[in-house]
Amino acid sequence: MSDITNKKLNIAMFGHKRVPSREGGVEIVVEELAVRMAQLSHNVTLYNRKGKHVSDSNLPQTKITDYKDVRIKSVLTIDKKGLAAVTSSFFAALRCAFSKADVVHIHAEGPAFMTPLLKLFLKRVVVTVHGLDWQREKWSKGFASKYIKLGEKMAVKYADEIIVLSNRVKEYFKDTYNRDTVYISNGVNAPEILDAQLIKKEYEVDKDSYILFLGRLVPEKGVHHLIEAFKNVKTDKKLIIAGGTSDTDDYVETLTDSAKGDKRIVFAGFRQGQILAELFSNAYVYVLPSLLEGMPLSLLEAMSYKNCCLVSDIAECTEVVGDKAVIVKSGDVVKLTKALQNLCDNAELVEKYKQTAQEYILSKYNWDKVVEKTLALYEK
Repeated sequence: MSDITNKKLNIAMFGHKRVPSREGGVEIVVEELAVRMAQLSHNVTLYNRKGKHVSDSNLPQTKITDYKDVRIKSVLTIDKKGLAAVTSSFFAALRCAFSKADVVHIHAEGPAFMTPLLKLFLKRVVVTVHGLDWQREKWSKGFASKYIKLGEKMAVKYADEIIVLSNRVKEYFKDTYNRDTVYISNGVNAPEILDAQLIKKEYEVDKDSYILFLGRLVPEKGVHHLIEAFKNVKTDKKLIIAGGTSDTDDYVETLTDSAKGDKRIVFAGFRQGQILAELFSNAYVYVLPSLLEGMPLSLLEAMSYKNCCLVSDIAECTEVVGDKAVIVKSGDVVKLTKALQNLCDNAELVEKYKQTAQEYILSKYNWDKVVEKTLALYEK
């Protein structure tokens, strides 16, 4: 770490749902940054939403005030679709404005709508754009889309610094607003690879006996294309689709309807802890057929678990994998089917990708380096 980390900063973050949780990639990023910054003796406060877990409403709600030396504060939230993010961001920004925070780090475009309020109180504001959220189908119409787009514009006009996670988004801000941004990728940790135990009991699968998708069940992840393609693949391997809904119950219903009649397709729901690690550890192939991404943390994790990965050719995926994964045209079911069939028929090719994935991804994406670059931006 550089010398800048020797100065103790008061850092506040909001825009995530809850930490600790795996409700989405944003929550993982916020946790990794906050915990590491706290370990460097910075004072870090996270402003969590109140309300139920988005991906699994049955999970128990636990109120915490401290997590690995990070202060956790919950803010007033109207826990309804379209209102949770707006209300929690407003009350988080209000509390940050009256706090002793040297830096307020806002995560995602919608919450960035609150940037001008923080600047009124002379706060240094850094915004991370995890993706162009107004492009996501569930937010693409009506008030939500306009609010998120306004958040983007408020970040452009008022934020001291904007962090982006891909070169494509960096180009977008330059071309659209003539606004310079800073590219800082996400990171990934070296995992413990586990034997198949819980998944053997729950899904009747063993090592290399299934293909895995893991992510939120939303249209832009392309799960509907994956199901359509897999149904045409001649294999006795299963397809395990792991992930929770994200205000997309109607879409999930279409997925389950599409999968009817194929007993090889298993919907595992939201998974975390040991069973999630086992799913990553023992997959034959990990598939991410996304149409739109920010920076897919699940893909970094999959490669860190020594997985052969099959991804769509959108820039956010290809920037991550380089030549260490199989790439197919986004949205092309025919080509996805052929790629899946080829991998199912060619275990040697799958093993070749497995052998190179982990070393490549761990050398390229390092959380300590991400934290160092982020702290440097706070101090700039």
